[in-house]
Amino acid sequence: MAEEDDGGAVASDDLAQFRSLVHAADRKFARVRDLPPWARGPVHLLHCRKAFKAYTRLWQFQQQRRRELLAGGLRRWEIGDIASRIGQLYYGQYQRTSEVRFLLEAYVFYEAIVSRGYFEAARAASAPDLKLWYKELRFYVRFLIVALLLNRTDEVRQLADRLRALVEESKAAFPATNFKEWKQVAQEISRFLKADASSKISRPLRYNVMFDAHPSSVPHIARFHANRVLRLHDALLTSYCRNEIKLAELTLDTFRMLQCLEWEPSGSSYQLPKKESCENGAFSDQSGTSGLIDINLAADLMDPDLPPNPRKAVIYHPSVSHLLAVTATICEELSSDSILLIYISASGTTDCSVASQKDFHGKSSKSSKANHASRKKDSSLSQPAADDTLNSNTNLRSYVCLGSQGTGGSNNLYPEDLVPFTRKPLFLIIDSENSQAFKAERGETSALLLSHEKLLSVSDTGLTSSGSQFTYFLTAPLQAFYQLVGLSSDVEDDAYSNAESLLSSALAEWEVALCTSNSLDQVWAQVLSDPFLRRLILRFIFCRAVMSLFCSSGDSAGHLPECLPNLPESLSPESAVTQIYIHHLAERLGVSNLFQFRDSIRDSLQSR
Repeated sequence: MAEEDDGGAVASDDLAQFRSLVHAADRKFARVRDLPPWARGPVHLLHCRKAFKAYTRLWQFQQQRRRELLAGGLRRWEIGDIASRIGQLYYGQYQRTSEVRFLLEAYVFYEAIVSRGYFEAARAASAPDLKLWYKELRFYVRFLIVALLLNRTDEVRQLADRLRALVEESKAAFPATNFKEWKQVAQEISRFLKADASSKISRPLRYNVMFDAHPSSVPHIARFHANRVLRLHDALLTSYCRNEIKLAELTLDTFRMLQCLEWEPSGSSYQLPKKESCENGAFSDQSGTSGLIDINLAADLMDPDLPPNPRKAVIYHPSVSHLLAVTATICEELSSDSILLIYISASGTTDCSVASQKDFHGKSSKSSKANHASRKKDSSLSQPAADDTLNSNTNLRSYVCLGSQGTGGSNNLYPEDLVPFTRKPLFLIIDSENSQAFKAERGETSALLLSHEKLLSVSDTGLTSSGSQFTYFLTAPLQAFYQLVGLSSDVEDDAYSNAESLLSSALAEWEVALCTSNSLDQVWAQVLSDPFLRRLILRFIFCRAVMSLFCSSGDSAGHLPECLPNLPESLSPESAVTQIYIHHLAERLGVSNLFQFRDSIRDSLQSR
């Protein structure tokens, strides 16, 4: 009897120590969680080290004393909660560094939570705890995002099904609680996966050296190394559009750009090794890559020959002041040989509040615009007289909208707002029906890709259900072409593979033409050595040429994307080197009747 009492006292002491470690780790976790995702300074590193150290100690303690802790009253969901927090820490590190090893480690912990059913016992309890159900719902959303970023399509769909089922179970278990928001989350996930399903037969969006690198251009790219060359070091990705497709705070457009700016390990998607679980929850092979938590990741998951991914800051629905503050922070840390990519997908005036809507001061939006115009007049960065027509009529079409007018002042982003940042090398991608307003941007010359103002397609159906058309062309050009001409991407693998091979040949030839052009502007010459930016430029050339030759619109006004400075005329939509390949692609897919090619191009191809 005394031995039982002693055993109970030991278990009680272990549990008390465990609770103390949990409390300390949670405090450190909260400090890291409250830091913005783009925080990368010494304060962030300090808090991250402390948090990982605390959770390492906590995880090891529960492994070593699992039996005593269970005897003292430890519940399985508490172990799952610790694993979930560790996964969140790793995912946060991925967000700040873009190092995929952190994403992989987050996946390992999340997968262990599901496979071991840490939350299931809590759901089966006779007196279910609503907070635990919310905790599990949030966990599934996080896990789904991590699996999505790792291109684990089957796992993503299984998690989506589990989440929908859990929402229904929650409604049945707590009939007095409104789960409307979680039902909307489940619907958003279904919409996102349906929009992303068009890519099921194509390779991932990441840069794959087997498909995206063209050996024929290597010697020509090397000539730029004698001059100043810039590498993509940071990217800022944001979107704010009406009814945009999203998963939590990751929109479809920013997701595609995020994936497009990462390396794919040589040949295929990431594959995770299977692990055998031990009774105490430890992993059997503990040769972890991080050294922070005892987990195993096979060495071949990471390709040592690939350079690091550009760091990316993804901002969901920012205010203008927030966007500019983040841009300033990143520019401050930018090295002299680096360039910052800024991607903005935002609505034009059609998405903003009407002119009569009151702002939070009780003034009308029209008055706010007038005040902004007055401030611009006094600014040293104001537009010259030649741009008066652009800025007339209360500056309509001279900005993009990052929200409604009634949220604390104007949320219109004007081209001149970005002028101070042109002191650093910038690569701007503006995807908006008002993108042409940014042609008036002043300051040091930056590389600028501007979307078309009007959508193009054989039919209007499906245009808004697959994200932005311009972003689609930049990140998945062949799938965007299929959508444009009204073809289903659910085709035979051989047909799609042949079309993809033809597009790859076109991009390879255009890359050589671009790198050997004598009329190439220095702005473009400085960035061509970077594989990510070079690929974006080539896909822009494809997008512009396809839309120029597509004849459903009747005329090209408002339908063509533009770039500044101008690219060489040899790669314009009218040139033979671009039209020939698009003719081949359209003919192979049986849609050449939808395009208008030069007569000389048609005649020369028919005579072959």
